[in-house]
Amino acid sequence: MSKVIAMIPARYAATRFPAKLMKMLGDKPVITHTYEAAVNSGLFHDVYVITDSDIIFQEISSRGGKALMSREEHDSGTDRIAEAVRSLDVDVVVNVQGDEPFIQKEPLEKLVRLFENPEVKVASLMRKMDNSADASNPNMVKVVTNKYNKALYFSRSMIPYQRDANTEFHYYLHIGVYAFRKAELLHFTTLPKAPLEQIEKLEQLRFLYNGIDIYMAETDYKNIAIDTPEDLEKALHLISSQ
Repeated sequence: MSKVIAMIPARYAATRFPAKLMKMLGDKPVITHTYEAAVNSGLFHDVYVITDSDIIFQEISSRGGKALMSREEHDSGTDRIAEAVRSLDVDVVVNVQGDEPFIQKEPLEKLVRLFENPEVKVASLMRKMDNSADASNPNMVKVVTNKYNKALYFSRSMIPYQRDANTEFHYYLHIGVYAFRKAELLHFTTLPKAPLEQIEKLEQLRFLYNGIDIYMAETDYKNIAIDTPEDLEKALHLISSQ
């Protein structure tokens, strides 16, 4: 049985919404909700918050959680967890975004189960998009796959292009929760940034550019990420209604 852990990269100084992970959501901060949701899924041998912030470290540690300090100058959350996982005895690492306090067991379990196939080295999630207006939004990343559910491409553009309006097709949103075998995660950090990655500003394209398959699991999970103050307001309404 593989040893599977979850790692939650938690950078304090977010560009669009500084300190968003420490904003209160009900009776506890966003990052604490995310950590507890990952733990409560029951899927992981361990769950760690990986942070450059003493404030976040103390928040998680004071509640009995596991937190690790990392360097501040990482380019991405993937690089941050790669630093932390290097010395740990694990097989599969699930990267849960720190700003997703409502993450659920169902999509995480689908992701983890993909690794029952020994060919899977990297995996992520997708769901059908509700409308073409969302598909045209560059902030909503789209993915297309082959018949084996391996990603062919990720883009901020609407892909594929629907040349014939009568052709029925579903656009798929990429949900940015990843899982990696440890060796592949460490390998990723040795690869230079790919041209496609730099054009689209999507680090997952580094895998595809280097011929590394990303297997996709389809889910109905509608994630609520806290990227802006408006997102926080929506999350507060959801918390109060539960």
